[in-house]
Amino acid sequence: MDTTTPDARARSLREIRDETVSTLASAGVPDPEVDADLLIGHVLGLSRGAVQARIVVGAEVGEADAAALASLVARRALREPLQHITGRAAFRNLDLQVGPGVFVPRPETEQVAQLAIDALASAAEPEPIGVDLGTGSGAIALALATEVPHARVWAVEKSPEAFVWTRRNVAEVAAPNLELVFGDLADALPELDGRVAVVVSNPPYVPLRDMPRDPEVRLHDPELALYGGADGLDVVRVLSRRALALLRPGGALVIEHGEEQSAAIAEILAADGWRAIAHHRDLTTRDRATSAVR
Repeated sequence: MDTTTPDARARSLREIRDETVSTLASAGVPDPEVDADLLIGHVLGLSRGAVQARIVVGAEVGEADAAALASLVARRALREPLQHITGRAAFRNLDLQVGPGVFVPRPETEQVAQLAIDALASAAEPEPIGVDLGTGSGAIALALATEVPHARVWAVEKSPEAFVWTRRNVAEVAAPNLELVFGDLADALPELDGRVAVVVSNPPYVPLRDMPRDPEVRLHDPELALYGGADGLDVVRVLSRRALALLRPGGALVIEHGEEQSAAIAEILAADGWRAIAHHRDLTTRDRATSAVR
């Protein structure tokens, strides 16, 4: 005999989703519909597509799940990053662990990673070496290692708080060709000097005067990963010199940066002797990365 009893306090998933969207929109959350679906999916263990399918068939949500969702929605309405709430961030083919203390990887960085992946994959070596300086969550380094499996990849991070997350992601992905190093990009990996095919970095590049407008960034991303000195380019200057030492002749450097920094970065790289300096736009047509050849 079926002894289960329906939850008299269950509510329509469509109704709950509409309320969630309204709450997030009122709080100024960008893309409230997307975040609503992802929060509901997180609680119910469903993909976004599965959430939408459940709505179509008139599914209901039990009291316990509704309460859990309400708690998460309240946090998101206070502009806590969605990825901190779910504990995960999607990046290319990866699903990474993130949280307080580490920079949440952004979609635009996926295109920066693609530049480095293309350069690494085209290197005329049986085991080309790629280095990600200031790896944070490990996003770029893990993309290099998993998408160019014949390469050898090193990931360098100096923040103890971020390194906790880097180590978790490296262990979870378990790419056999990746090596993680705790250290400063200014003097990292001297044993690789003159042998590296590609150096890539998403360094801190926000000028100190330009505090980000989005609360998710301003209040939750670590300052060490955001601010790059008065003009935002202090770390880029160090990166340029270190990459010159690491790369073999013909090796490539890829740097992510702000949309108005292309010209200044080109000046830094040209003064250091880099060749074939080129700028690359993201999907919004903003300058997002600069590449150069040693």
